[in-house]
Amino acid sequence: MPELETTDDVRARMSRQRSRDTGIEVALRRELHRLGLRYRVHRRPVRGVRREADVVFGPTRVAVFVDGCFWHGCPEHGTWPKRNGEFWRAKIEANRARDANTDLVLAEAGWAAVRVWEHEDPAVAAERVREAVLGRRGRLA
Repeated sequence: MPELETTDDVRARMSRQRSRDTGIEVALRRELHRLGLRYRVHRRPVRGVRREADVVFGPTRVAVFVDGCFWHGCPEHGTWPKRNGEFWRAKIEANRARDANTDLVLAEAGWAAVRVWEHEDPAVAAERVREAVLGRRGRLA
């Protein structure tokens, strides 16, 4: 990956970015709980695979990932920074590739991955997750 040269302001701003328990994660979990679903947070769905899901439904093998529009290259809201553009493009593309690989690894292990963008309405996203969980109940007994 290309070398990153940042200013102190950029470094400080990036260090304040939360990686867990973000507003959308908490809102999504609240909606999932309201729908009667119980789950674990910030767990590795598959042992030996260093990928952590934001919400995990173990019995039905559903892993939920809440992806930030900038960090994961949202096709609707993602942006390409002009400063250090080569670095950020490589970083975001690597994140996308890792996300695709994670989905593949989970599928091979019998898990379903559900991806939620940070801009999605939490209630709508929670309903999509609920459908995935309910759709897998009984099939994995």
